Amino acid sequence: MEPLTLSEPQPSPQNSLPTPQKTYHVLVGVTGSVAALKLPILVSELLEIPGLKVRVVTTERAKHFYNPQEIPVTLYSDTEEWQLWKGRTDPVLHIDLRRWADLMLVAPLDANTLAKIANGICDNLLTCVIRAWDMTKPLLFCPAMNTAMWEHPITAQQVEQLKDFGYTEIPCVVKRLVCGDEGRGAMAEVWTIVEKVKAILSERDLLTQS
Repeated sequence: MEPLTLSEPQPSPQNSLPTPQKTYHVLVGVTGSVAALKLPILVSELLEIPGLKVRVVTTERAKHFYNPQEIPVTLYSDTEEWQLWKGRTDPVLHIDLRRWADLMLVAPLDANTLAKIANGICDNLLTCVIRAWDMTKPLLFCPAMNTAMWEHPITAQQVEQLKDFGYTEIPCVVKRLVCGDEGRGAMAEVWTIVEKVKAILSERDLLTQS
């Protein structure tokens, strides 16, 4: 009788298959602050997060500060909102975007749009997305404005209103502003914003831990 040979244990099929990488959707809103100059860098840094997909919603005034050719993702504005809808069965872009996104990041958030959101005004694509936002999903905002505007009493009230809605502030910082003034009001640094996005996604078990 031949001796019994024990074969090496084989890994189960489920363990031998690669784990598919999850994808997560971040919708970036950009408004008409000079800090919108940093949009290309911000988007590029966000895309470095494994599995992250990014889309951008811009106000018309924000377009003044960046080159759309430098944005490597889909960019939406009021034009697309109205071009897509011709009749009752056509898609409504601000609703489709809020469904698509797992997290929204408004960076920069200028004084004008801050006031609109705090008071429920929705007169463009960006503010319509926010007005229709799924409150079970995180929304982060990064104020950016001149120091004199930041120090106006209404600003603190409006920031608190957004926080009362459940949105998360990434506070502005003190530095020399583009206008030459020095003081609080500059948008948080891009690396700070990206790290906060990572932290929020991790807290919500949306981001695979390394």
